[in-house]
Amino acid sequence: MAENSSIQIDESLALPQPFTLHYGDVLPDAKIAFRLAGPADAPVVAVLGGISAHRIVAGAAGEGWWPEIVAPGLGVDTRRYRVLGIDYLGGRGASSTPQSGAKFPPLSSYDQADALSAVVRHLRLKALHAIVGASYGGMVALCFAERYAEQVNHIVILSAADKPQVLSTAWRSVQRQIVREAIARGDGAAGLKLARALAMATYRSAVEFQLRFGAAPTRGEERYRFPIEDYLFARGDDYVQKYRAESFLALSESLDLHRMDATLVHTPATLIAVREDQLVPFSDMQALAARLNGPRQLIEINSIFGHDAFLKEGAALTPIIKQALAEQST
Repeated sequence: MAENSSIQIDESLALPQPFTLHYGDVLPDAKIAFRLAGPADAPVVAVLGGISAHRIVAGAAGEGWWPEIVAPGLGVDTRRYRVLGIDYLGGRGASSTPQSGAKFPPLSSYDQADALSAVVRHLRLKALHAIVGASYGGMVALCFAERYAEQVNHIVILSAADKPQVLSTAWRSVQRQIVREAIARGDGAAGLKLARALAMATYRSAVEFQLRFGAAPTRGEERYRFPIEDYLFARGDDYVQKYRAESFLALSESLDLHRMDATLVHTPATLIAVREDQLVPFSDMQALAARLNGPRQLIEINSIFGHDAFLKEGAALTPIIKQALAEQST
């Protein structure tokens, strides 16, 4: 397609009022921010990531959050598809989100699916060509396929299941309590830094950490310092610059509230599981595949990056995602 045939829509859509959430609360003045970009009239692929993701999926260097997969010639080929991204309710970006120090109602992955459906209707799309959802985005994609089957032709699910692993909830519960206690002391950012550092230890694999940080500790004036510390706390410092404690609490809780009925999903599905994923074990995705009632395939990859493989294994994932999307082409 010619360069001038590309379009970009970047809007904030007011959601129907009252916008009643899955757990019965009403979200006042609810809005969802989205971006649609790509060749005019091309099929639309919604791309959803983890709780830190946002509506800018692809773009200039450093702008999009998933350059390993969404780019010309890659898994979601931006020359062939229009890419739809959203800012999650409660999360980072221009959608409805908690204000500093303010309470925010519990969010379900169904609420995110409802908001995405509103965007699809607003854009007057007959149906999404596909949803590619990783981590929390995979949970949302499953809820969307259950509730809005007529609006999506295929779902590609990376490292997500129909319910959370209890051990993962245990880890995240500790993270959230760290943040809550820090907020109570008036320093939510400090708590968020620690919670993110702890989270990083669950995203990756023991093999990667041993390879990168297995060196002996060094002794300073006051104590020994371990190589892994600098990495974990640097990631925490970086996260605090981009994210707010209240948003983290809202979406981390939403991860653990996630429950959907996979037996009601008839949409064709491609499931991608990572053997080394601590947060979404391979057995959980096997169980999901068994419960789905539409055409599905479960593909397994190995990666020392564990749950973060969807952000790191572009070479391995590109042909899988590209094939899944091509199967839906007409």
